[in-house]
Amino acid sequence: MDWTPQVETLCAQLTEHYVLPEVGAEIAEILRKRLAAGAYAGIPGDEAFAAAVTEDLQSVNGDKHLRLIHSVDEVPVDDPSDAALYKAEISLSGYGFARVERLPGNIGYIDTTMFCQPETAGDRAVAAMTLVADTDALVFDVRRNRGGSPGMVALICSYFFGLDEPTHLNSIYWRGTGHTDQSWTLPYVPGPRFGPSKPIYVLTSSLTFSGAEELAYDLQTRDRATIVGERTRGGANPGGRYYVGPHLKSAVPSGRAVNPVRGDNWEGVGVAPDIEATAEEAFGRAYGLALRHVLTLGEDGARRAVAAEAREALAAL
Repeated sequence: MDWTPQVETLCAQLTEHYVLPEVGAEIAEILRKRLAAGAYAGIPGDEAFAAAVTEDLQSVNGDKHLRLIHSVDEVPVDDPSDAALYKAEISLSGYGFARVERLPGNIGYIDTTMFCQPETAGDRAVAAMTLVADTDALVFDVRRNRGGSPGMVALICSYFFGLDEPTHLNSIYWRGTGHTDQSWTLPYVPGPRFGPSKPIYVLTSSLTFSGAEELAYDLQTRDRATIVGERTRGGANPGGRYYVGPHLKSAVPSGRAVNPVRGDNWEGVGVAPDIEATAEEAFGRAYGLALRHVLTLGEDGARRAVAAEAREALAAL
């Protein structure tokens, strides 16, 4: 099969959109050389072609956001991201919130799989944060979170800081406009805030990616959370989707995250945990720390039952 039209379309998208122009041009040249050498000639279908091209796309600088994506459903020419499909998928997956509960010992727990756009899933985030608002510590799980909307990250983080002064969380430089968008905590959020002082433990794994890494890094660099688990996957360059073929679309990063505290990001290196643990061990480590914190808060009055819960849960770990 002749994949020349698809490769040339992708090369044009790299040249126009990739956040690092010189790298984009270098990758495009590699694709053209691979095409000329017959590297793609024997590939029978879109799915295998997408996998082979993705490997070549990431061969220069390892940008994991840069991909050629195979779609079983036909890709809309005017909307490669397929907003309708996105809304249907997230509505069937809890809008990214897999589990929200109060654990024994008055510890909040939120398990997330993605960060959906706040205009679509903001009310779910508000519900989750309201449930854990009165807990004494929070375990926030992004071990299987593949990323998503910076707006949702900002909304969630807004519950973790005070009202005294807005907190600058992150910035994103966009190649297309040359502008840098800043992300700050919001002056108002619905419902009670978790607050600026209670302990937060963010669980990470080697699968934690993109926007989930941003949440971990935003909180870590502001000394607002302890990161427990594994070094994350390392993707800090957001971008868009572009049409390549009826069942192919590209993901081409056109932005670069810039942390306002350190002036860097987690691209290619991931977010390093404060407490190293395997993904499987991370919850137990964080929950244990949270329970020990609860036991420092006393046992008088209403806290008597909570302290008893905490001792029992700690003994079971």
